Amino acid sequence: MFTGIIENIGSIASIEQKEENLSIWVESPISSQLKIDQSVSHNGICLTVVDLKDHMHLVTAVLETRLKTTIDQWSKGDLVNLERCMQANGRFDGHIVQGHVDNTAICSKIEEVGGSWLFYFELTQIQQKQLIVDKGSICINGVSLTIVECTQEGFYVTIIPYTFDHTNFKNLQVGQKVNLEFDIIGKYIQRQLGFIK
Repeated sequence: MFTGIIENIGSIASIEQKEENLSIWVESPISSQLKIDQSVSHNGICLTVVDLKDHMHLVTAVLETRLKTTIDQWSKGDLVNLERCMQANGRFDGHIVQGHVDNTAICSKIEEVGGSWLFYFELTQIQQKQLIVDKGSICINGVSLTIVECTQEGFYVTIIPYTFDHTNFKNLQVGQKVNLEFDIIGKYIQRQLGFIK
């Protein structure tokens, strides 16, 4: 379980495809503190550490992960948001995040407004708009954010300077896809009401 508060940014050192899986080495300031079998959020994707070396850690992405996330678009040198799993005695500074990506969205607008940045994301599946609400929580590339406004096709979020500087939002371009995880509470409610399967 995660909170969507990014600890550090890692850099993709290498990607190798082995049958349907991707083996990805990530270099980061926290890699030397990790342990094998530990769960770490990479751009919102919960991946298990399978090896460690020289300030790097290795993770494996299976086909299901590749199909549901942006991981197939990663390349050497790309920056990824990293968060280790929450400690039982920690604070929930963000919201409950599982690291289970629901879908992707497309960044279609970036605007600097009064010292912060307004990002607009279009949903790739319109029926999922039932899972977003004004002032509700959403996880984008592993970052816990508050939805500023919902539209028929997507939603707006505001990125403050600190978040912009300390995540890979600073590298995000119009037209790029991001990983989305909707609020788990909203998903349970939608399931009980029969809106999602």
